[in-house]
Order: sequence, then structure tokens, then C-alpha cells
Amino acid sequence: MEINIVDKYEKLEKVGEGTYGKVYKAQDKATGQLVALKKTRLEMDEEGIPPTALREISLLNLLSHSIYVVRLLAVEQAAKNGKPILYLVFEFLDTDLKKYLDVYRRGPNAGPLPTQLVKPQNLLVDKEKGILKIADLGLGRAFTVPMKSYTHEIVTLWYRAPEVLLGATHYSTGVDMWSVGCIFAEMVRRQALFPGDSELQQLLHIFRLMGTPSEEQWPGVSALRDWHEFPQWKPQSLARAVPTLEPEGVDLLSKMLQLDPSNRISAIAAMEHPYFDSLDKSQF
Repeated sequence: MEINIVDKYEKLEKVGEGTYGKVYKAQDKATGQLVALKKTRLEMDEEGIPPTALREISLLNLLSHSIYVVRLLAVEQAAKNGKPILYLVFEFLDTDLKKYLDVYRRGPNAGPLPTQLVKPQNLLVDKEKGILKIADLGLGRAFTVPMKSYTHEIVTLWYRAPEVLLGATHYSTGVDMWSVGCIFAEMVRRQALFPGDSELQQLLHIFRLMGTPSEEQWPGVSALRDWHEFPQWKPQSLARAVPTLEPEGVDLLSKMLQLDPSNRISAIAAMEHPYFDSLDKSQF
């Protein structure tokens, strides 16, 4: 059912853009609740809702039980100048991890991020509850077996796994663990670990620190589509890159940043790592 979005919500300000839509801070006129409206324009030549939007709605519904995923409150369809528009209505959170980390990068609170708080835009922060929430699942996928062939245009460049940068089209949850590792390091360092400005530069950043992989270390790497003869760098000390991180944290980070995805730690195994022994895991 189509609605007049102006009648139901008052748009207060534009707060950003997601994978495939603009995001506004708004207020529900009936309840006064602050919400985030994600606007997705449906092109006239599209038959129905775009698959990216359907995937996001499906995954958000699937994960709605988790307090660590932004909550989808409603899906509204509207029209403007005869063009259909889809609005996803989310709970509103007023900051993301990038902004949160910026507080510790500069200003009166500049300094290392406290260990108990040790991910950038699309990772929102509920400051009152001290909870990090995943948002923007437009490029998300439900994991299936056997693995399907996927695009390599995924993940913000700085957090993109080496197998994706090298052109792999079959990949698994290891790409997510690489991203988590990059974000983990960024939270500790207060700056990106691998800040490349192109796919090639990104690989060079990775290999300079982690070492250039060989067939012995990563079987099949030289057969990947975008493999070249890279400079032969030896692995450097990861602990030096994150000098404020305790040894158990460095060990966990090294397991997340294994170049060969088959050697990367899984999310379940990571949660059981000694680094998290002091964490209350009852809500996971």
C-alpha cells in the first residue's frame, strides 16, 4: 500500500547514503519516535523491488533477534512525481563507529581507545547501551553451500580481503573475518591499517606488512585472475603496527589477517579466543 511519507514522518535532516539509497533522520508524527528513513528509488524499468533491497529486508528480518544488528521497524512504499520509492524505516542511532573513533583521534578526548571498547560507517553505535550495531546489508548474502560465484566489487577498499582483490569469484565467510581484523586494528591504532587508494595499492599495503604470499604459503594464489609478480616482501612485526594491543590481542589479529583464507580464524573460534575471556558472552 502506497503512503504519503510526508504525512507519516517528518524528515529532519539527511544523515548519509547507504549502498543503494539516501538516509534521513526523521520523526514519526504519530509517536514522536526518531527513526532513520532509507530511501530507495525504484527505476521505471525494474519489475518490482530491486534484489539488493529484497536481500537487505530478508536478512534484516532474519537477524531481527540480534541486538547487534540495526532494527528494521517498517517497510513503506511511496511515490514522487509518479516514480515509485521504497522506504526502509530503521531505529535511529546518532553516530557510527568512524565518528566515534574520531573523538579519540583528536580534541580533548584524544588518546587510545579503551580496551573494553576495542568498525567505521555502516557500524552504528548505541552510546547509551554501549552496543555496536551492523547496518546497511544491501550487499549482504546468506551463506550457502555449495558456494556461489560472487562479484569482487564488495567491501570498502580498506577492508577488502586479498583473495577478493586478486579477483577470486568464489569466496566464503573468510572475507568478513579479514574485514573484522582490519577494523579491529583500526580501533586500536585509531587509523586504518591498509589505507590503499586503488586495488593494486591496497594489495601492496597488505603485502608490505603481511609478506608477499607464495604457492607454499597460499596454494593456488598464483592462479587467481589478478595475480602478478609482486615485490617479494617478508612479513613484518604485526605487534609494531598495533603497539598498544596486548599479546593476546595481537595473536587474535594475526589469526584474522591470514593471507590464505582457509587459514583464517572463524567467527565462532574468534569468540572463544582468550582475548575475549573477560567478555560477557551471554547475549551472543
